[in-house]
Amino acid sequence: MTLAPETTGLKVQLRLAGDDWFTVCDLHVLLPGRGVAALLPDGRQVALFRDRKDRLYAIDNRDPFTGAAVLSRGLTGTHQGRPFVASPLLKQRFDLLSGQCLDDETVRVTAYEVRTA
Repeated sequence: MTLAPETTGLKVQLRLAGDDWFTVCDLHVLLPGRGVAALLPDGRQVALFRDRKDRLYAIDNRDPFTGAAVLSRGLTGTHQGRPFVASPLLKQRFDLLSGQCLDDETVRVTAYEVRTA
């Protein structure tokens, strides 16, 4: 039997420091291929993504090139098998696993470990 994500009650959690996990939202809120912004306890924003294979990713929402909190609104894709999001402003691509900018190796954003519980 397969359960729809809306009926599972699964929560999306991020590892913030050490073994501390922070519950961000219900899994069904994340639509495959789209990003969602969430506020962390310290006031920073995180961009959450769910791909079409139900893998979850989280990186800082702040675009380091413009300072705008917009990465959650970027377009997702893959480059050499690695998932990325392209900033909606200047189009720089950020690896969703590591946070590394694919267009400028000197720039990166924080990437977070994500789980469902």
